[in-house]
Amino acid sequence: MLTTDMDLLSRRALIAAPFFIKNLISAPANGRVRLAAMGASNMAWHTLKNIAAHSSVDLVSVAEIDTSRTTEVKDKYAGAKHYQDWRKMLDAEYRNLDAICVGTPDHMHAPQAMAAMQRGLHVYCQKPLTSKVAEARKLKEFASAKNLVTQMGIQVHSSVEYKTAVAMVQSGTIGKIKEVHTWSNKKWGDMDERPKTKDAVPSTLDWNGWLGVARPFPYIKDYCHMVNWRKRLEFGTGTFGDMGCHIYDPVFAALALTSPLTVRAEGPAPNETNWAINAIVKYVFPGTKFTAGSTVNVTWYDGDERPPREIQELIGDTKMPDQGSISIGTDGVMLLPHVGKPIFFSQAKVQTVVMPDIQADNHYFQFVDAVLGKGKTSTSFDYSGPLSETVLLGSLATKFPKTTLEWDSAKLNFKNMKPANQHLRRKYRRGWKVQGLA
Repeated sequence: MLTTDMDLLSRRALIAAPFFIKNLISAPANGRVRLAAMGASNMAWHTLKNIAAHSSVDLVSVAEIDTSRTTEVKDKYAGAKHYQDWRKMLDAEYRNLDAICVGTPDHMHAPQAMAAMQRGLHVYCQKPLTSKVAEARKLKEFASAKNLVTQMGIQVHSSVEYKTAVAMVQSGTIGKIKEVHTWSNKKWGDMDERPKTKDAVPSTLDWNGWLGVARPFPYIKDYCHMVNWRKRLEFGTGTFGDMGCHIYDPVFAALALTSPLTVRAEGPAPNETNWAINAIVKYVFPGTKFTAGSTVNVTWYDGDERPPREIQELIGDTKMPDQGSISIGTDGVMLLPHVGKPIFFSQAKVQTVVMPDIQADNHYFQFVDAVLGKGKTSTSFDYSGPLSETVLLGSLATKFPKTTLEWDSAKLNFKNMKPANQHLRRKYRRGWKVQGLA
């Protein structure tokens, strides 16, 4: 369990606690899912209210590190208990809970999800699943071993648009896939160094708790909290970590991809504090029954970067969306905007294709129903763990530009670049270690 900075007796109790508290996972006996939320604002608020909209969900408690950000949840869910320290919430409430949703910054996903699962709770976690590759592997393995219901917050996976794209590729609409190009115009990076200034921490914010497992970092107004943490190496995962889990998802699913063989970054490297922008990341994956060869190349571009002109010309006069992908097959091309229905091309002309009658799923309700024993989730950690690992490998590769990194998934390390292996894991700050992670 957690080693915390609480009082000595609490710490001893946690250390002495069994590694997994519940011996048997089953559907809630009374047909109600008792939910707790990690975070109460921004994406955390969006997540918890969509899950709690299910008629069988009761929001029991919320942990929000900034007490000024709790107005919406207090107004809508008057009966929920509030905590500033998520560790204290778990200790006090886990016996009254069935599931949690995690909507905090990337660096806290793994410790919060693992701590909850160790208490026998089912977990809905925002993307990317974790901020480090090894953490994603650990969450996947633990959830699978304990038969817990899990779901990652890539809700577009359950949309008509993405489900249709996956079905069309797998049915052979454009033949076998030769290569894929993906991109996002977002710029979750910063080419400038960290300011040397330091600001007073707001009275409503527990900055030490916000840092959590991360290394000490000065509070600078608007630099991390609320949203700019995505740009910072210590807390976020850059544009690729943010959007790659969405835009790579239909590619990963449609081609039934596994771990990459190699990954190579061509763009600028991060500086000491921040992710770079304008990344180009090239993967080589083992081929599958949906690809044209024994390997398949999938490339990512962000910021101002885009696929080369000859790739863009494959869609003729159709405007390139700000975010999306182009899949090039032996019999045609598919453009998939994020989020939009796929568009098909033959010889750079839009091709009329009969789309299957596919219905959207409610990604949030799917999680609740699975906790109730009614069906399964579509992005459990068995699926979203490997997807997150792949995306995080791309972010990591930007630290070693113009170097082809050879990946050994079974051993969880790079074969040819030992210095890169140190970035696969995080050394948790003293007082924040989680058994099974660090």
